[in-house]
Amino acid sequence: VMVWLRRCTHYLFIVVVAVNSTLLTINAGDYIFYTDWAWTSFTVFSISRTLMLAVGATYYLTFTGVPGTATYYGLIMTVYTWVAKGAWFALGYPYDFIVTPIWLPSAMLLDLAYWATKKNKHSLILFGGVLVGMSLPLFNMVNLITVADPLETAFKYPRPTLPPYMTPIEPQVGKFYNSPVALGAGAGAVLSVTFTALGCKLNTWTYRWMAA
Repeated sequence: VMVWLRRCTHYLFIVVVAVNSTLLTINAGDYIFYTDWAWTSFTVFSISRTLMLAVGATYYLTFTGVPGTATYYGLIMTVYTWVAKGAWFALGYPYDFIVTPIWLPSAMLLDLAYWATKKNKHSLILFGGVLVGMSLPLFNMVNLITVADPLETAFKYPRPTLPPYMTPIEPQVGKFYNSPVALGAGAGAVLSVTFTALGCKLNTWTYRWMAA
């Protein structure tokens, strides 16, 4: 019974975290819609993405103890994200305008940190957390560069859910306008360590709950 319960809890957690990651990502990839505050949004959403990847992938990785599991989790998130972003295409947005956040390279770095330190959990938290936090904004900015004329397209295709009072009138220079990647990566490098530790702790709590 305990084996069955443990497996069910394990898969339930994976589904819940991965689905919630996707729900968060539906907005997190759309900073180009917020034309006034695009780079500020990029910075904030970089941190939220880092949170969802680091917590879920670390939980899954430490649960199985098999390096490569974080990458597999990143793949799950990628597929979910493709499905979620397909909604924009269905609404009539051009295909080259849909931004799908890149999860896999950062998840691979998490796996690498776990494998290279011979499954040392504390090294995973410190090194893996920093690597994920620093790499995710960088990969996603490279991803964003591939989008054709994002600001022009955003004005041409206004976001259908944007309320009237948020409609851009004239450009505002955001507080984080100058260096969104540096700010996202800098904040992520610090916060991801905490996020990764939370993923490890979730694993511990799950085992304790099942063993009770």
